[in-house]
Amino acid sequence: MTTKADRKSGRKTAGVTDRSVVRALLDQQQRTYTAQAGIRLRNTPAPLYQTLVLALLLSARIKADIAVAAARALFDAGMRTPRSMAGASWQQRVDALGEGGYRRYDERTSTMLGKGAELLLERYGGDLRRLREETNPKQALLDIPGIGPTGADIFLRDVQGVWPEFAPYIDRKALDGARRLGLPTSPEKLGGLVPGREMTRLADGLVHAALDKPLADEVLATAKAA
Repeated sequence: MTTKADRKSGRKTAGVTDRSVVRALLDQQQRTYTAQAGIRLRNTPAPLYQTLVLALLLSARIKADIAVAAARALFDAGMRTPRSMAGASWQQRVDALGEGGYRRYDERTSTMLGKGAELLLERYGGDLRRLREETNPKQALLDIPGIGPTGADIFLRDVQGVWPEFAPYIDRKALDGARRLGLPTSPEKLGGLVPGREMTRLADGLVHAALDKPLADEVLATAKAA
């Protein structure tokens, strides 16, 4: 039986393996933040840009579900590419963000989205695959308005499935989830627990576990019962 102390410390009870915990996590958390935002992630310009927008929104001090809702509102309003984002008015972006509940940072974020889209158009023709070709893509991401270290981490965590040179990409928030579940905190060891195609889902699930203690407790209970 998993005790309260075990759950708090992230310890697993006897008979529960790292792989059983990971499988329970993936079964519990099947939809990534990108999927929840309606993004079908592929190595093509539009979904890569949409993932960047979501990373920018998630990196603010705001609830993840609000960031996801705001991303969906922007995309539903037609702002799915750097060109359409730059072509929208500042007020149109504010209105879409507000519709998604992203009101605390809506005006500042609208400005950053507009400037970021313009930079991507000027530097990469709106195609983030060209940023991937930079000597240091992570550093290049930091040039984009609104993308700081946290936003860059979120983006690379999400795209590692289509940019496998970054895998296994486990950022600090995902590592928090690994600790809560009593899993290894080495990206390489975590990467060895799933096929490469599952790395994005694993990293995303670990973030959910870091942010949602009841989910983490349920994952551990499920792994114990398996």
